[in-house]
Amino acid sequence: MPTPGQDTPPPTAPPTGGAGRGPFAFLLRLRPGEGWAVLTSAAYFFFVLLSYYMLRPVREAMGITRGYDALPWLMTGTLLVMAGINPVYAWFVSRVPRRVFIPLTYRFFAVNMLVFLVLFQVLPETAHVGLGYAFYIWLSVFNLFVVSVFWGLTADVYSREQGTRLFGMIAVGGTIGAMSGAKITEWCVQGIGLAPATMLAVTILPLEAAVQCVKRLLRWQADSPARSGVEHSGPASEPTSDMWSGLRAIVRSPFLLAIALYMLLYTTTSTFLYMEQGRIVSQTFDSAADRTAAFARMDFWTNALTLFTQLFLTGRVMRVIGVGGTLCVLPIITFGGFAALMIDPSFAVLAVFQVLRRGLHYAVDRPAREVLYTSLGQDERYKSKSFIDTFVYRTGDMIGGWTPKWLGAAGIAVGWVALPISAIWLAVGAGLGVMQSRTAARKNRADGPR
Repeated sequence: MPTPGQDTPPPTAPPTGGAGRGPFAFLLRLRPGEGWAVLTSAAYFFFVLLSYYMLRPVREAMGITRGYDALPWLMTGTLLVMAGINPVYAWFVSRVPRRVFIPLTYRFFAVNMLVFLVLFQVLPETAHVGLGYAFYIWLSVFNLFVVSVFWGLTADVYSREQGTRLFGMIAVGGTIGAMSGAKITEWCVQGIGLAPATMLAVTILPLEAAVQCVKRLLRWQADSPARSGVEHSGPASEPTSDMWSGLRAIVRSPFLLAIALYMLLYTTTSTFLYMEQGRIVSQTFDSAADRTAAFARMDFWTNALTLFTQLFLTGRVMRVIGVGGTLCVLPIITFGGFAALMIDPSFAVLAVFQVLRRGLHYAVDRPAREVLYTSLGQDERYKSKSFIDTFVYRTGDMIGGWTPKWLGAAGIAVGWVALPISAIWLAVGAGLGVMQSRTAARKNRADGPR
């Protein structure tokens, strides 16, 4: 009861979003006020990956039109394109606010899709191989940029504490989007007979839906402190007007350099495994149908593992072993998997290795890696991050694509290189956990009490 002379406190407003009540919210570790934001973030990621995975089968078919030997060259071409695009993107981010540059990024790629669709319609068949290679490179650029922008905004909207609880759950939307996109393309191409290039027009719709999710998230970020008192980064400032600040931040920051090295080692070992997968599958299965079925089985179990882990385990794993411990999971699996393949290079070993690695990458490694950015500033989230997620990523792809060729020519198994790389990767992951805790502590001291 209030004492005389005191105002009666106003009634507590009900939490928005319907989160934080009932056993389902408890299992998902939601708190009051977070429900609609998490749902919108998951829908945003759903639409982003839906658009990409509707086009991914088209890209893969175009990339191997003249055999797998073209893939290392396509990876090299993608890296060169990334080198040219990153300064332009950094300049753009430096001059327009987030509410403008994020939607325009997605709409820019949507316009590109229409351009490719027209070119496939008007150019003669003889030009389609070269155009297909150009499309392969473009979609590789598209994938990394749209996903990097998504995680940049997500790290901006949520706090470090929320990221450890919620990023795995949010990633579920992307997993469902990836599964749905592949099925939609299969149905459109085989079921109703659409030409593969026609899928370019279909994917414009999910990109525009992603833009609408962006607008809702930015409104929630601006309004939620007054509305629900939820702890997150709050109404954020914009990136600075210096287009080179992101690169300078990487060079000057041991933390960002460690993130870049972690990414490089991850993508290099990923491409090693991708090349080994192609070799083992081609030696194990004679027909294209059997190979397709083998890939489908691996994809099914990967998605099953990813969904279960994202829904119920990711937040708890990060809480129990920390971000650094979570970042060590994938290097340990990679070290053990390549060691097992050196002992028994069979499809069964490959399948278990690939399912565990890919499933836990999407379920725990990627969300933990994105938590690293929640303690950083706007330039690091939108400029440094995009450079690491695109240029550094594709550098690892190029290294991983060419190295097996060189090792094969010398008669050396790729595992002899993958094992020490995985050990270094493990050390970097553990170090990132320690550095992230220190960075978060410095940021909290600088911000002062909320």
